[in-house]
Amino acid sequence: VQLVESGGGLVQPGGSLRLSCAASGIIFSKNTVGWYRQAPGKQREAVALIFRGGGTSYPDSVRGRFTIARDNAKNTVYLQMDSLKPEDTAVYYCNAVYRNEYYWGQGTQVTVSS
Repeated sequence: VQLVESGGGLVQPGGSLRLSCAASGIIFSKNTVGWYRQAPGKQREAVALIFRGGGTSYPDSVRGRFTIARDNAKNTVYLQMDSLKPEDTAVYYCNAVYRNEYYWGQGTQVTVSS
């Protein structure tokens, strides 16, 4: 299983970014996929999950600003991030649960700063 993230970068507060996670060795539509983030000195936290049936889950900190979506034909999961805040600055990781194992991408840096 290999997960590859892309789309991070530097954005001003209030701006938007879209992250992508492409997979090989796993079919995203048959598994739970999530986006997590880790800021310096903080624990890694989940910011969006998408389940096999298409349901989604978000913590209060990003609900209404972040949207997770899945393209089954491309076997890719996206994270649309709007109204970004400086506190959203972190390394963002794609995660998939497959046969009770957790798989992670390499991470992509998102920096929100003026």
